[in-house]
Amino acid sequence: MAAANVGAPTPGGHWLQDAVTPVMESVHSFHNLVFWIITAIVVLVMALLLYVMIRFNKRANPTPSKTSHNTLIEIIWTAVPVLILVVIAIPSFRLLYQQDVVPEADLTIKATGYQWYWGYEYADQGIGEFYANMVPDEEIDPEAGQLRLLSTDYPLVVPVDATVRLNVTAADVIHSWAMPSFGVKMDAIPGRLNETWFRAEQVGVYYGQCSELCGLRHAFMPIEIHVVPQDVFDEWAATAAEDIDAGRTLIAEYQAGVRETRMASR
Repeated sequence: MAAANVGAPTPGGHWLQDAVTPVMESVHSFHNLVFWIITAIVVLVMALLLYVMIRFNKRANPTPSKTSHNTLIEIIWTAVPVLILVVIAIPSFRLLYQQDVVPEADLTIKATGYQWYWGYEYADQGIGEFYANMVPDEEIDPEAGQLRLLSTDYPLVVPVDATVRLNVTAADVIHSWAMPSFGVKMDAIPGRLNETWFRAEQVGVYYGQCSELCGLRHAFMPIEIHVVPQDVFDEWAATAAEDIDAGRTLIAEYQAGVRETRMASR
């Protein structure tokens, strides 16, 4: 049994979470491209400012030039930003297309935002809506791998390498379903059904949160997803369709076995 990955914030973390979906890999690539472009612009502008401050201050240049314009410089500072924007736009449009066009799905899940928890429904598997609330601090079990402010009592379960269509809506106010490791962030709006997708390529446990200010307990509305092998998902789905509590127990036992395997391999 492979050791589980965990997609969650880390203390002192300042970079993006590791990508586990094709969309997030594209987000990483686009981020890295823009990061180096921005860095180059900042360095260039800072160098020009320093040059102007030193070369054209009153002491070094007591008689200022009366030049009003320079055609070459004006062409350069118009053409170069346009070229930079084109370089940014091409991968940006490609990423937007990848995010917005949902491929043929293996699984469809409906996620509904409530104040302040999420409801999930697997219509194809006959699993009626169940609700995922944050596990309170006093009930957190570190030995079970639970994380403060991130673990839920009924996690979402999906199979690895499966294309999942996610229909997102809300029952009261605007929420936002966000999963950083998946590169997914979709607003949940009352009376509207928004659609997105993901395909997790690594088994593990991944965490997200509501990312739209939605009221008093907005900060306590996490998302927990367990990505498991297909056979484990099939067993969970069959069990959860009959008894969601039994399904939760099955996933907890599976994850306990993963943790034991991981500890034994160290």
